[in-house]
Amino acid sequence: AASLATADAGVWGNLRRRLSFEKVATYSPGSQVTDHCAIDRDQRAIEVELARKTNESWENAQQIYLQGGNSKSYALITLSEPLRSNVAKGTSVTGKNADGNEVAGKMYDTTSSGTVNVKVQYATTDVQDSYVQCQVGALVGEDINMSGCFADGENTINIGGEVYTYTYTAATENKNGRTIAGFSTQLEDKLKNGPGAPYADFEYFRKYYGTSDYADQWVNAAFEGGRTSFTNGNADFSQYGMEGREQIIKKGTAYMNVWMYTIREFEDALDDCKRGCINCNDDPVHAWDEGVCFYTGSLEGQDGAPSGYLLHQLADKRSLDFKTGGPDGTDVDGQSKLNYDLMDEFALGNYQLQSGNCPSARKTKERIAQLMYIPMIQGSIRYAYKVDKLQGGEKEKAEGAAFAAAVLPRVHAANSDAASKIYNNLRVGASSTNHQEVKAAFESVYSQLGLTCADIGGLWNEATNSYYPGMGPCTDASTTKVVTETNS
Repeated sequence: AASLATADAGVWGNLRRRLSFEKVATYSPGSQVTDHCAIDRDQRAIEVELARKTNESWENAQQIYLQGGNSKSYALITLSEPLRSNVAKGTSVTGKNADGNEVAGKMYDTTSSGTVNVKVQYATTDVQDSYVQCQVGALVGEDINMSGCFADGENTINIGGEVYTYTYTAATENKNGRTIAGFSTQLEDKLKNGPGAPYADFEYFRKYYGTSDYADQWVNAAFEGGRTSFTNGNADFSQYGMEGREQIIKKGTAYMNVWMYTIREFEDALDDCKRGCINCNDDPVHAWDEGVCFYTGSLEGQDGAPSGYLLHQLADKRSLDFKTGGPDGTDVDGQSKLNYDLMDEFALGNYQLQSGNCPSARKTKERIAQLMYIPMIQGSIRYAYKVDKLQGGEKEKAEGAAFAAAVLPRVHAANSDAASKIYNNLRVGASSTNHQEVKAAFESVYSQLGLTCADIGGLWNEATNSYYPGMGPCTDASTTKVVTETNS
């Protein structure tokens, strides 16, 4: 009895520790992820600069995309003398800011003796509103915050108990190790060659587009007004002006770059999960928490009510268009049923990882991935209708192309003919768009995607308090196949 009580005390103590962090859009993380959640602030900064529609602001937006500004902030300092010994990653570092107040950090990497150029990552807190006070990177204007950066010029810093003199320029040598571009460019290493490869959802996209960094290529081609060079799903963005390319970029960064990296974090958690072990799964839980953060971002707040910039916000927006809001998925206001469902799945996966139930956690991840395609399908159908029936212009055409690009690889894996129909109707430069053909093509593969007609809903006309003509929800039992063969 005594040993059982001791074990129970250990488990409950562990759970109490895990429940001490601020909630993330109602989710209770088991680790500190405030710095990870803040990636949505980069997305917001990109969107602000894109909306200005000047050459200078678009250059700013592209640099924020590439270099970041809000997540994993670090200082690149030059020591006046080389390191006297090897210093491990995570070693404590302290210095002063411009006002003489202490600034805490840690070594970004394990660094060898004799090194003079050193990376120091700034410490982060459990409080999202003040998680870090050095936000520079490629940010511009009022987004820049140097109040918690190491002091400019020549000063001293303590690295693992050893004092050094250093120099650096705060405005140009405070950088970021986590960027939205990196969410795509790192996939070759983290997913294509990861320990659990092949990863199903990533492979759908890699095989369809013919490259691991498809999202980065998509976004940069849109910034430059150029063409992609994919195996499938190509786009020529020279056909769009800034109005269309703005939509391609901001939806690409959030719904392609961030979407797949969210899945990557859940896969990482499963790769590290130790079956049947209650007290040895802190790392998997942390990776799982990161995945939730990348889905929600920081700006959704603790209750998920404020408007954010990533996938959580998209789910809520599309639910208003498809009458899939509320816990039952029948409302036209409030939180989406999708977010209710995903928050349940996120919490379940967290518990399964904590308890070492790795096989069940994998099933939960698979269900999460299925559900995360819903807003991409809804967006594709919505803009197909807008272009076809509501005289949608460049903006609406670009939005349709962007949503389709974020889901076509999954449809293609289920049925290549259905994917071709969607692509030909929604691609950049499509000569015409038949919304019913797009809708039917998606409906033909719902069962293979693990989805139902009710999951997607129908395109709702708020003005008439009814579905748009021919755009109501389908019926699963009578869904008509638009093709006769499926991919093996």
